[in-house]
Amino acid sequence: MARKINDMLRRLPVWAVWIAGLIPLALLIWDTLQGNLGVDPVAMLEHRLGRTAIYFLIGGLAVTPLLRLTGISLMKFRRALGLLCFTYAGLHVLAWISTDMGFLWAQMGRDILKRPYLLFGMLAFVMLVPLAITSNNLSIRRLGGLKWKRLHMLVYAAAPLAALHWIWVKKTLPLTPVAWMAVILALLLVRAVLKRSKSAGRKNPAKNTQVKSAT
Repeated sequence: MARKINDMLRRLPVWAVWIAGLIPLALLIWDTLQGNLGVDPVAMLEHRLGRTAIYFLIGGLAVTPLLRLTGISLMKFRRALGLLCFTYAGLHVLAWISTDMGFLWAQMGRDILKRPYLLFGMLAFVMLVPLAITSNNLSIRRLGGLKWKRLHMLVYAAAPLAALHWIWVKKTLPLTPVAWMAVILALLLVRAVLKRSKSAGRKNPAKNTQVKSAT
């Protein structure tokens, strides 16, 4: 079953994932132009952009566990998922800077330091910036595989911070963001367990016992 799915995925071009990933943005633009964002359009605009960014962030985190547990490989699309996440996160931040803050940088800085949910969200976004910048083959070659992987471990901190930002902005304990936080923590736990088992396998490889006769 996994082989058939992987065969289909190999025939799917990466640009198709980009087109599908931009559908939520197209729908948001349409709803904005049609005035369908409700009584608080600014908040709805920011919420939908941020929520979509978290969904793509979770999708990127799920690629490795999905491969290890089911054999289904989305590795071909992981970079696109990460860049789509950053695209929506960047638009989310830009919407907040322009519509909520009106480009008042001093006030923006004070609000970030004063309100924990803004601090969590900004920290998560700042962590995503170097990941997006280095999501290319040239950066992998310049940094080296090991340094590149260590840098991209920032996603392990950015993901729960983004979920905390979503939860805290509601000022209650809403079910949906809490559920997605649980998904993020579960994925991070699975990734940690898989990484530990892989490391253990490298340190203790199975060896064939060879008996040599004494001379």
